[in-house]
Formats: sequence, C-alpha cells, structure tokens
Amino acid sequence: MDFTYSSKVEELRQRLLSFMNEHIYPNEHRFYEEVATNRKAGNAWVPTQLIEELKPKAQAAGLWNLFLPRSNRAPEGLNNLEYAPLCEIMGRSHIAPEVFNCNAPDTGNMETIERYGTEAQKDMWLEPLLKGTIRSAFLMTEPDVASSDATNIQCSIQKDGDEYIVNGRKWWSSGAGDPRCAIYIVMGKTDPDAPRHTQQSMILIPANTPGIRVIRPLSIFGYDDAPHGHMEVVLDQVRVPASNILLGEGRGFEIAQGRLGPGRIHHCMRSIGAAERALESMCKRLKERVAFGKPISEQGVWHERIAESRCMIDQARLLTLKTAHTMDTAGNKVAKAEIAMIKVIAPNMAGKIIDWAIQAHGGAGVSQDFELAYHYAWQRILRLADGPDEVHRSAIAKIELGKSV
Repeated sequence: MDFTYSSKVEELRQRLLSFMNEHIYPNEHRFYEEVATNRKAGNAWVPTQLIEELKPKAQAAGLWNLFLPRSNRAPEGLNNLEYAPLCEIMGRSHIAPEVFNCNAPDTGNMETIERYGTEAQKDMWLEPLLKGTIRSAFLMTEPDVASSDATNIQCSIQKDGDEYIVNGRKWWSSGAGDPRCAIYIVMGKTDPDAPRHTQQSMILIPANTPGIRVIRPLSIFGYDDAPHGHMEVVLDQVRVPASNILLGEGRGFEIAQGRLGPGRIHHCMRSIGAAERALESMCKRLKERVAFGKPISEQGVWHERIAESRCMIDQARLLTLKTAHTMDTAGNKVAKAEIAMIKVIAPNMAGKIIDWAIQAHGGAGVSQDFELAYHYAWQRILRLADGPDEVHRSAIAKIELGKSV
C-alpha cells in the first residue's frame, strides 16, 4: 500500500493549511466569545456570524464537501484515502469542520441520503445540505434502552395508509439544537416481530413536523456545544408521508451499518488532528516554562511522554490510512475489522495525549484559554459515540476467533 499523497491531495492539503492559519486558528476565541455573547443575550442557540462569514471563503478556496465520494452532486468529493489527511487537519480545531461543510452529523446524513435515498429525497434534502443552507440530525440513541445494541431501539414507526406514525424518545441527537436543523433521520421499529436485524427502519422527518418536541440539550462535561447541541427529542404521534422511508421497511440496521463506517473513520481522522495539535502545544509549553531551575522540557518524564505521543499518533494514522484504503478498494463490509480497530485506538490515543498536554499546561490546560479541555471532553465522548469501545473490541475478537480452525 502506497500512502504517498497525490499531487492533487498535496495541493489541497497546502491550501487547507493556509486557510487554517489565516482564518481558523485566529478566530477560535472569537467563536467562543460570540456564543457567550449570544448566551448572555438569552439565546446561545443561534448560528454564529463567524462561521457564516467563513463558509463562502472555504467554498471560494475549493475546500467544500470534500468528504463525499462518488457523488454526481458533489464532484469535488474525495475517496477515503484522499480525504484522510485533510480531515485530520480539520480535526485540529473544533470550529473547522462546519466551515468546510465536513462536520458530523451532516456528513453521515448526506452520505446516507446519497447512498440510500430516492432522487426526490436527494433533491429535497441532500441538495440544501450540500450547499450548507440547512443542517440535520441523526436520531438513533434512546435513553430507556442500551443503545449500544441497535436492535434494542424501541421508537415505533407504524404504517397508517399512505403515512407513517412515529412515536419515541431519542437523545444525543447531535445538531438538533441548531435552528437551521431542518431534517431528522430517525431509526425505529416497523415490525417488532420480524427477525432481529430486520425489525428496524429509517425515515426522514422534517424538523418542523407537528408532534416533535426538543426537550433539552445534553452537556459533555459541562459543554453544551451551542449552537449545535446534543438534544433529547420526543416524537409524539408524528406523521410523515410513506415516501419518506429510506430504502424500505426492515432496512434500518443495514443502513446504520453503512452509515456508521464512514462516520467512524472521519471521527478517527479528526482525532489524529486533535492529538497532533495537542502534541505541538505540549512541546511549545514545555519549552517556554521553567521549573526548579530549568525548562520543563528538560525533565526526563516529558521526554518519555513526547516520544510515546509521536509513536502513538503515527501508529494510529497508519492504521487509519490502511482502513481508508481497504474501504476504498474492497468496501466498508470487508474493512469492518479495521474500522472497529481504529474506532478503539484513535480516541483512546488522542485522549491520552491531550491529557498529557493538559498536564504540561498546568492550570491553563483546563481553562478556556486553550482548546485542550474541550478536545479532551470530545475524545472521551467518542469512546461512546458510534458504538462504545466494548462493542468494537467484541467485534474484533469475534473476527479473530472466526479465523481459528
């Protein structure tokens, strides 16, 4: 396998690095200040002017919708291996992915509609998502069941003539806090008596449909992620046309598996970027600070941690690139072991390195003056999002056991 960047990818990479230096890093504090100002004014859940200002600049720079491969509607989309180094760069900043229209859960939702939607569904929802004029949410996890086993999902999707009636309670519905969120992809059960993996279906529900109530935002270690948010949502006798079903009844579990593969690898790419930035920040801070008569960078324990950080980042990156290559050449199903492995490795790796970077920064590391605390919180939630570590480890073990005679 050759992971050398093509001339096309290297040119995009340099363009993206320049954009990050010019527009993203200098504006990170402005983003948080704008959200804080909106919160003081009584509503943190409004789009920031900063992000809306930067989106046209990203489009003009040709750095838009790079995540979506094999789509006539997004010809600029790259394959997984090409996208990996670019997604990694975007992962260095919390605010970057949305600027390039490459942020979760919209990327996963766009890929789902592109792969499984009808042309009418694509015209209605995929086109405005690709343009960045609306946002979306993915409603799968539920508070009353162990959602790490997707077959536990209890949300009801019942046929009633030429409509479906949806009833259920969802949470960790990322993106549902944004007032631009116009469409939900909802997973529920259409036939509880069907075989275990064909009970579920997915359906498109406009966010303004009667019967939908956004109950509250859920915080991650105190971060509410405004104006994006991770919301608890109740669906009470929500009616939508039968034509809103994705792919057909009983195909929900299949769609979930197809959707989560690209979503998982994108998370891992961004985790590597967050870890790289944390290592850079750690080294800079250690060289700047003096304790007990010499720079902290000369303390032996930090040599160990810096070296270990570099080893772990490069190991995770190489496995992520191998996974991307396998997904591109053999398909997501063949790459299921690699996807599971990187989903365990990347956030654990990033969390450990960010933790060391926080330690190197002392009290500043847990403050709002650096992005480390937020990155740490996000890497911790990634060990649960899109399947907890334990589920992925179990999948890896089953694959290995299946190889033995």
